[in-house]
Amino acid sequence: MILHSILDGIGKTPIVSLSRLFGESRCEVLAKLEMFNPGGSIKDRPAHYIIERGLADGSISPKSHIIESSSGNFAIALAMVCRMRGLRFTAVVDPKLSPVNCQIIQCYGGNIELVTERDRQGGYLETRIERVKHMLREQPDAVWTNQYANERNWQSHYNGEGEEILRDLDQPVDYLVLGVSTSGTIHGITRRLREAWPGLKVIPVDAFGSVLFGTQPAVRELPGLGASRVPELLKRDELGQVIHVDDYESAIACRQLVKHEGIFAGGSSGSVIAAIQRFSAHLLKPARFLTILPDRGERYLDTVYNDQWLLRMKERHFARISKQFTDTPLAQTV
Repeated sequence: MILHSILDGIGKTPIVSLSRLFGESRCEVLAKLEMFNPGGSIKDRPAHYIIERGLADGSISPKSHIIESSSGNFAIALAMVCRMRGLRFTAVVDPKLSPVNCQIIQCYGGNIELVTERDRQGGYLETRIERVKHMLREQPDAVWTNQYANERNWQSHYNGEGEEILRDLDQPVDYLVLGVSTSGTIHGITRRLREAWPGLKVIPVDAFGSVLFGTQPAVRELPGLGASRVPELLKRDELGQVIHVDDYESAIACRQLVKHEGIFAGGSSGSVIAAIQRFSAHLLKPARFLTILPDRGERYLDTVYNDQWLLRMKERHFARISKQFTDTPLAQTV
């Protein structure tokens, strides 16, 4: 098949069985590889969906200046789509944006607007959004795609991965384990799969230090999972009990994916794998899991796959565990 453009290559990503990594488990674990999208991540789907439908209904014009706050992958995806549609694009980013991601955005012709002031939660999301709103006031042709509140975000996953999963799997899964950030992915896929599989159990995975599920903010290094602000799209009552995973656990699971499955994936992929490992270890009977691996690993060479960075995250991980232990009433009475 010959595609009309690279945008026609978005979607139709494969599902693989992680039988080597979970070979000693009684559970079957399936993973949909979203790094196979042409822009390298799951964010190609909402970027394409939002822009195409905006152009179709007139909310985006050929002269619009597209603006978005992004930690990396969505900005890359928008830069790619905007390049193909002849639209100007500016990514509002923060210091956590890797040099590689910054260069990719610029190679696509995107502009970079850097925010350095932290928000009240210790992250950058609120200050990035304030910068976006300022740009909207200053530029009449600016359009904010707003991945945090745009219903087309979750709809892209409902009509994308959700449909593809039902087409590719002949049997339902017991557990859907997905990372949460804007919540578009988890809600879109969950809503579609539950129409076909009403008994599906959904396990959200959040970053330690994120505020999405009411926990206290803390320092986080890896982008793409969690947030310092609760997005408008998030509906907690549609999801199950959250599992929190820190940066060290995510990185270790990423390295296990490479070692056992040959899958070179990004940080949030490690987070969902770590969550499945933790959850499945306590199950009393076999189960079938499905997860999404959102992006590729080369964008994390200076973090997840850097030994010095990993050592710092390891020290932070064990310091946190030690503090949690000493803060418990039982530990205090020993």
